[in-house]
Amino acid sequence: MDVQQLIIALLPLLMGVLTDALLGDPAWLPHIVVKFGWLISTAERWFNKGAHRRLKGALTALFLIGCTYILFRWFIPFCYGLNKWLGMCVSAIFIFYFLAGKTLIKEVRMVFKAVDESVDKGRKQLSRIVGRDTANLDAQEIRTAALETLAENLSDGVVAPLFWYMLLGVPGMAAYKMINTLDSMIGYKTERYRDFGCWAAHIDDIANWIPARLTALLMVLSAGRPGLLRFVHKYGRQHASPNSGYPESALAGILSCRFGGTHTYFGQEFYKPYIGENPRELTTKDARQAIRINFISEMIMVILVIAVRSLC
Repeated sequence: MDVQQLIIALLPLLMGVLTDALLGDPAWLPHIVVKFGWLISTAERWFNKGAHRRLKGALTALFLIGCTYILFRWFIPFCYGLNKWLGMCVSAIFIFYFLAGKTLIKEVRMVFKAVDESVDKGRKQLSRIVGRDTANLDAQEIRTAALETLAENLSDGVVAPLFWYMLLGVPGMAAYKMINTLDSMIGYKTERYRDFGCWAAHIDDIANWIPARLTALLMVLSAGRPGLLRFVHKYGRQHASPNSGYPESALAGILSCRFGGTHTYFGQEFYKPYIGENPRELTTKDARQAIRINFISEMIMVILVIAVRSLC
C-alpha cells in the first residue's frame, strides 16, 4: 500500500474518532442510529403479533442487518467514485455516528454528580443510559449500574464497532450498529420480546463474542494489571450474558468492587450473578479511574485498527 492509499484508508478513521472525542452525540444533530431504531420499532409493531413470532423476528433481524450492509457497501464506494475526498468525509461522518465513546463517559460523570446531590436525581439521570428500572435503586446501586453500563458500552459502543470496521470497513461497522440496536430494543427475555427478539439477541451475542473478550484484555492492559485476566476468566463466564461479563469483570477487578445482583426490566426481575467479592461503596474517584481506563483502551484499539488496516 503506497502513502496515498494509506492516507485514504486511515484518515477517515482518525477524523471519525477525533470528532466523536470532541462532540459525542449532541442532541441537536440528527443521528442515523435513531433511524435504525425507528425501522426496528416499526417492524416490531407490524410483525410481533400472531403466530410464528420467533421466525418473523429472525427474518426481520436478518433483513434489516443485510439491507444495512448492502446499502453501505454500495454507498461508500459510490461516494469515493465521485470524489476521493468526498468518500473520506462521508466515511468519517459515519464512523463518528457509529462510535459512542464520549457520550457515555459524559453521562456517567453526570450520574455520579447527580447521585451525590440526591438519590432521586441520580435515578433520573441513570434512566437516560440504562434499560433497567431505576425507581427503587439506592445510591450504591445507581453508581454500580453506571459503571456496569460504562464497561459494557466500551465493548458495544467503541471496541466492537472498531473491530468490525477493521474487518469490513464502514459497511461492517454499520451492520454491527444495526445488530446492536436490534438487541438493545427487542433482545429482552420479557413476555413481549422473548420470541420476536430471540434471534436479534443471538446475533448480537455472536457479533460481540470476540470484541467483548478483546475489550477485557484492553482494559487490564490499560490498567497495567495483566494478572487480572484470571479474575476476568473466573467471573466473565458467570454473567447471564455470554459477553457482557468480560468487560464488567475487567472493570470490577480493576476497581476491586462487586457488580451484579437483581435488576428489574419492564417490571420483571432478573438476577445477574455477582462479579467480584468486594461490596464496597463506590465513589466519584472510581468513576474517574474507569473513565481513564476507557480512554486508554479506546486509544489502544484505534492503534490496533490502524496497524491491521495498514497491512491489508
